[in-house]
Amino acid sequence: METVDTVETRELRYFVAVAEELHFGRAAERLGIAQPPLSRAIQQLERRLGVRLLARDRRGVALTGAGETLLHEGRAALDATAAAARRTRRAGAADRPGGARDRLVLAVKAGASHELLHKLLDAHAAEPAAAEIEVLPSGTCDQEAMLRDGRADAALMHAPFNSLVGFDSEELMTEGQIAVLPAGHPLAARRTLSMADIEGVPGLPLARWARHGVYPPGPGPEIHDQTQLAQLIALGRTVAVYPDSARAWLWAEHAAVPLADAPPVVTHIAWPAHNRSLALAALVRTATSL
Repeated sequence: METVDTVETRELRYFVAVAEELHFGRAAERLGIAQPPLSRAIQQLERRLGVRLLARDRRGVALTGAGETLLHEGRAALDATAAAARRTRRAGAADRPGGARDRLVLAVKAGASHELLHKLLDAHAAEPAAAEIEVLPSGTCDQEAMLRDGRADAALMHAPFNSLVGFDSEELMTEGQIAVLPAGHPLAARRTLSMADIEGVPGLPLARWARHGVYPPGPGPEIHDQTQLAQLIALGRTVAVYPDSARAWLWAEHAAVPLADAPPVVTHIAWPAHNRSLALAALVRTATSL
């Protein structure tokens, strides 16, 4: 059979599910279909592409080199397809008779860059015909995924924690980092701390945020949202490292101590490369003028 250079979205969804689960039964359940048609679809995809994507034996399913490539490329393609649909729906709302003004979704790390964000929203709202801005708080590294799959049109990103690869961006500000501690802890009385000071403190492990769905190893609690983190710090169960601007959300039960040797955090406004939205361009202009 002659090989082809195109893959249908449905085929990509099927393959990515199998590649992530490495189990046809679980993948079929996740997709809401029966297992036999899923197996046939993957076999047909392999024949059409002329490559083996999955190695199957009694021990289970494993990805071949070609399968690893298609998993990486397939995720990106599915994100791009979802992004196109989401952004098109948002743009279409302004095209309907009596429709609302342009709307942009701005992803931000919960608790970070609070003062900058406040100034940006106020300055943008004062612009003539400014787009409506929906602020979408997220976890530490979720902004990247939100930009790629279209849940957000722009994001405030923080280097070195966020990757800017594949995005256009403008630098907005640079700041130091702080340790956020329980107010009654002995370290809270210090004028400055080092990273070594807060690593391995008995009974006060560093909080762990997931990056790309995976939590780093360590004894600290796995953090799912800002409220959980704030409460665990107040209860004396963990310590966290944040940009200095995070002082805006601290509770009375918290203390913030500058970290002398922590790398500076650079805040960028980032957006998908090659985006031609005039509403987005206006938001970026406002951000860079602050």
